[in-house]
Amino acid sequence: MTDQAFYPGRAPIDAYGNGGFRFADMSHRGSLLLLPSGVYGWPVADAGEMTAESFARVFGEAEAISVLLLGCGADLVPPGAALRQAFSEHGIVVEPMSTGAAARTYNVLLAEERDVAAALIAVDEP
Repeated sequence: MTDQAFYPGRAPIDAYGNGGFRFADMSHRGSLLLLPSGVYGWPVADAGEMTAESFARVFGEAEAISVLLLGCGADLVPPGAALRQAFSEHGIVVEPMSTGAAARTYNVLLAEERDVAAALIAVDEP
């Protein structure tokens, strides 16, 4: 995980697929965390790799996040009980869905200036 944001602040997702994302006239290959502090690379490539440690940066910004949209890849993969408990302990509602649905929902909630964050696993097909 990189310590610096690819993009400081909030930016909508312009496109996804081909193993990455486009946002703010930039592109990134791999998964992303979209947080109040910025857009970060995220080393999770498969929903099965998600652990509480994978979300340390999210939990660090929990006071500014009401809901985390969890883009699980091509399909919805609900987080396990331990991960759901970790989100609950930090006061964050986690909403799992496909990456495409999460990216679209993130853009809508961001435009509404909601306290939203997203964790998006990169997909090949949009």
